[in-house]
Amino acid sequence: MKFTIDVLGIFLKVVIRVNKVTFAPLVVSALFILLTSLLAHCARRLVQKAVQEPFVRLLLEEAIAAAELCGCCFELIIVADNFGVGTYAIFLFLLTIWWSMNWGDATACPYTHIEDVIEGKGDVRKALLKTWAELTGGLLVFKYVQMYWALEISETHKDKAFEDCKADLQVPVLYGAVVEGVATCLCRLASKALGDLNPRFSTAIDAFIGTSLVVAGVLTRHTVFVYRYQDNSANADLSVSIFCKVHLGKAFEYSGGYFNPVLATSLKAGCEGHSLLEHAVVYWIGACAGSALSVYMYKLPIIKKFVRGTTEVNGDSIWADKED
Repeated sequence: MKFTIDVLGIFLKVVIRVNKVTFAPLVVSALFILLTSLLAHCARRLVQKAVQEPFVRLLLEEAIAAAELCGCCFELIIVADNFGVGTYAIFLFLLTIWWSMNWGDATACPYTHIEDVIEGKGDVRKALLKTWAELTGGLLVFKYVQMYWALEISETHKDKAFEDCKADLQVPVLYGAVVEGVATCLCRLASKALGDLNPRFSTAIDAFIGTSLVVAGVLTRHTVFVYRYQDNSANADLSVSIFCKVHLGKAFEYSGGYFNPVLATSLKAGCEGHSLLEHAVVYWIGACAGSALSVYMYKLPIIKKFVRGTTEVNGDSIWADKED
């Protein structure tokens, strides 16, 4: 506890000094993300040394990983809103690499445990306990974030600590669930392929794919999809024209593009714009269904053939087991 207080004290002194001298809110956000990662790293090392029972240790590591993920992503929202998509993408890319190198067996993502159950690598009880640990870490970390935002060290944090949040779901619930499911499925297929192929720089490639999926919608913010239906049948009493415009926004702005149920719950559960049931359908059922689908899709011969075929190219190969 004393160590944590000392670290927070030093951090606040540095942040206040930097902000007063340079007026750089981005530095404030970067230092907060750095502090969050440092505290999580220290907590993880403490658990690894103090807890001997492997499964209990893994549960605590899952909670820490989820808290780190959600804590950093709360601040990444500030970065995206104030400093643009490019800055947000750089932060997310670097954080993804950091997480993959430091989390060990923890994933901070419930649907990976569902995949383990489907593939016979785990049981339902352990999957539920891991999910509970992740939810606990993801939900509790908001108090830590709120405490920092309430200091309003930077203009970008003004009134953020206690403002009402709004849901990102901008389309019908089933549509949002499909978006989350399809994107999650694609992301998991890419991760499975990288895991089997073991290319050089696989961590960076996986981080790039994940980052690209999350920010893809940001780059198409002004794209408009128009659907028109007109009933001109002979028996029609009324001709109906329906225009449905969906503007893509931050991370698709269909559903928010979270692709992780714990992250979505930590950031958006209870926000104005959808009920808890709608939230569960989109961010839990949608994402988990997409993940489960990826397990079966990856076993399809056409997918296997495609993945194996990528290793047969000569030249400057990125694959770890292939000579250039």
